[in-house]
Amino acid sequence: MTMKCPKSPRFLVVLGVVRAWLAMVTVMVASMVLAPVCAGAQAGGPQSIPLQVRSITITATDRVTQQADVATVHIGYELFGADQDAAYAAGSKASNAIIDALHAAGVAKEAIESQQQSLGPTEPYRLTQMPAGERASHAFTISQSWTVRSTPDDAAKLLDLAVKAGANNSGSIDWSLRDPNAASAQAAAKALQHARTQAAAMAAGLNVHLGELLSASNEVEAQPVRPVYAMAAQRVEVKAPAPLAISARQIETSATVRAEFAIE
Repeated sequence: MTMKCPKSPRFLVVLGVVRAWLAMVTVMVASMVLAPVCAGAQAGGPQSIPLQVRSITITATDRVTQQADVATVHIGYELFGADQDAAYAAGSKASNAIIDALHAAGVAKEAIESQQQSLGPTEPYRLTQMPAGERASHAFTISQSWTVRSTPDDAAKLLDLAVKAGANNSGSIDWSLRDPNAASAQAAAKALQHARTQAAAMAAGLNVHLGELLSASNEVEAQPVRPVYAMAAQRVEVKAPAPLAISARQIETSATVRAEFAIE
């Protein structure tokens, strides 16, 4: 006959605590095992975790050269007078004669921009460089200047018109492109193709396959404007000469591209 020992209340309490502790440990272990699986499921599974991508980075520079299609002609005058009123009268006459000549030649009003105008006593150091007999009549100086936007083909003609109308302080021309963004885009495209060619050659040397373009950035630099200078004209009573022979400059636009390509 088997005898069962009665369990004391204290023993039953201890047994309950042990069972509760074991249940808590089981839940914690299950959570630790399932957490990575759930995280993987939420992120789209293990295949969504990006792998480290090997790459090649190349920096290449290329350029395009185009003939300038915009000419900005600088024209102006400098005159003198015995007093302020005399200098202003001479300047007013020359100013209006120059602008009238340009308008008569068909230059649009919006193509002409004022740059500078001044009227005041002639600087002492300049007076000392003049013959003594001219200093009194050159006591005051008036000057004015404009820029005239035109095509390269018309630049020489406009300069000639202005000089013959009294623009005795003229001559420089700024050359530029009507659409500089197009030139920048062409230079960047050539530089990127150059970078791709270099990357392919490097990949072949490493016995790997060149993959897709991962990123690219570029810096564009246009050639600084280079003016063409003409001598200041002096009005003399001689047969009117032909316009100066002026040719448009070539504008060079360069781009430097930094490109990163994947390798496989």
